Amino acid sequence: MTKPEGSLESLLTSEQTFIGQIEIRRADHNFFLSHRDDAGRRDLRDYAAEEAIEIAKFDDAGDYRPLKTAPNLRHGWKVLAPDVATVISVIDAIYPGRLAVWRAWKSGQLFPTPWRRTLARQSGIYRVAAKISDAQTDDLVGNFCRSDGGCLRTILWIRDDSGASASTRLPPQKFDPEHDQTGHGRTAIPLLCQEACNLLVAAARKVVKGES
Repeated sequence: MTKPEGSLESLLTSEQTFIGQIEIRRADHNFFLSHRDDAGRRDLRDYAAEEAIEIAKFDDAGDYRPLKTAPNLRHGWKVLAPDVATVISVIDAIYPGRLAVWRAWKSGQLFPTPWRRTLARQSGIYRVAAKISDAQTDDLVGNFCRSDGGCLRTILWIRDDSGASASTRLPPQKFDPEHDQTGHGRTAIPLLCQEACNLLVAAARKVVKGES
């Protein structure tokens, strides 16, 4: 099996690579990262690699982005990276932890956690989230995690140990790492979801508590 690091380097050194809403282009010995929608724009603001974390903080309207894999990465920026290590640091700043999860998946060392198991380990005010019903889960995950307006991660976890789907309201492509969740239909490094995030757990708590 190819080492995940080598596989990643091979992908990143190709002429053009995508991950989430990021496009990575190779030009001579440098790499240029920008929003996928900004191809061809000449008015992009330059950011240093060390500033990449600022790109992910706010959307185009200036609103804070609590979910970094939401499909609302702001436009209008570009980053020049001199090497693959810098490219990786920029991706990690914009999509924290996603490359590590991808590497684990590629090496066969990723073990997704079922929804019910994630809820069972909650404590404090989030313990009540475990009371969410399967029907409520179906609706919640189907809305919260949808790629169009929700989250660009590919879901790898299941609902419970029975093997039930995380949500029947999501299309099969939502669970396929080969599918480009942005809808562009290109080959891309997937943003993988190995277990329900804290924001989804918090949303489940609201459902159980009857909050909007």
